Amino acid sequence: MVKAAQRLSGGAPAPSAFADLQRAPLTIDHTDLSILVLLLRDARRSVRGIAAEVGMSAPAVAERIARLERQGVLRGYRAEVDWSRLGYGLLVYIRVTGVQGGEQVSTVAALRELPEVEQVEVVTGDSDMMVRLRARDQQHLRECLFERIWKISGIQRTETLLCLGELPPKQFDLELAESLLVQAEPDRARLGGAASSQESDLRV
Repeated sequence: MVKAAQRLSGGAPAPSAFADLQRAPLTIDHTDLSILVLLLRDARRSVRGIAAEVGMSAPAVAERIARLERQGVLRGYRAEVDWSRLGYGLLVYIRVTGVQGGEQVSTVAALRELPEVEQVEVVTGDSDMMVRLRARDQQHLRECLFERIWKISGIQRTETLLCLGELPPKQFDLELAESLLVQAEPDRARLGGAASSQESDLRV
């Protein structure tokens, strides 16, 4: 069964985090999408290089990138780490059933404070939260569960799912941004054609 999930990521958890997920989507143009795709392909690409790709000046591109950052579209630039190479080869998903109501916010906050917890999602269905956690081994996992997670206020029940094989991460951000760019092409062409038609009418 497909479940709707609300992703809690980035920043210190707070009661307002739930409301922030409901922000209205922004309207960005084809050039913004092109810049976004180029950054997702290579976050270290220079502003000058991006400007050459999109046919704009470097200062104009820098301003657009800064605006995307201010609007929260670009939330940061980060390195990807293979944690199995650093000894954290056990990937675990934990279904959490918790107390309903305002206490859920503090429960999410307490879970996110654990260094081994990679992600917390609030979901619908039989469970209230889905936790993604990395551990060194089963002993480490037991310590995380017995000594910390099960002692968090608001947690009633957990179900632990061991990941038997982790696939390489999908380039979700890039693939979705590229699909948006492809969808924007017909609109751009249609608007361009309408503008050309208006210019022709004026010349007549």
